[in-house]
Amino acid sequence: MKILAIDTSNQTMAVAVTDDNRLLGQLQTTVNKNHSKTLMPAIETLMKELELTPQELDRIVVAQGPGSYTGLRIGVTTAKTLANTLKTELVGISSLKTIAGNCYGRKEWIVPLFDARRQNVYAGAYQWQNGQLVNVLADQHIALATLLAQLEGQEVYFVGEDVQKFQEIITETLPNAICNSIISWNYPSGVTLSELGKQAPTVASHPFLPNYLKRVEAEEKWLETHEIGEESYVEKI
Repeated sequence: MKILAIDTSNQTMAVAVTDDNRLLGQLQTTVNKNHSKTLMPAIETLMKELELTPQELDRIVVAQGPGSYTGLRIGVTTAKTLANTLKTELVGISSLKTIAGNCYGRKEWIVPLFDARRQNVYAGAYQWQNGQLVNVLADQHIALATLLAQLEGQEVYFVGEDVQKFQEIITETLPNAICNSIISWNYPSGVTLSELGKQAPTVASHPFLPNYLKRVEAEEKWLETHEIGEESYVEKI
């Protein structure tokens, strides 16, 4: 099964093409956040170098969130458009799970986190159980102090580029916690995303939306003049 994996949920852009258990090619950048201009050219370049046509793809896997509002919309919209056009399968995977999936073989609760500003984070907890990455603490937008309190008593392994920002408070609150030091594990990998998406259930492309976990300011303002239950802000725009 040939899979195209796409992650633009944060500053890193990761694109990979795999075929069953083979990596055919991948592209990754961590310094240019203008995914609206770079994503499609990256996909086109990779497919051309692999001498593959879009019609040969069997599945599109995309990081669904949480993360950057704009980045998620670009990745999800691109994936939906490709899946619709090519009549191929579509799968969404948590952006946090993609980071946790890098840490294969760790025994602890793996806690990927993204900075959500004002001492808040996007975070969840995952654990490898019988070769499967299981979500043991749901992805959430949460105050860092509250998250750390929830993790007391657990063996914890923090991972992600933003862990360094919070390392002092993490080690003060959870002195036995481990903060990842393997650079590549801190960034989304198209290969990891593809592997996670290989066995995941497919979704219908039309209703598929990013999972922001927190309403953006524009949506909060929109809800002030719209009733709950009406068409969502994300769908509206």
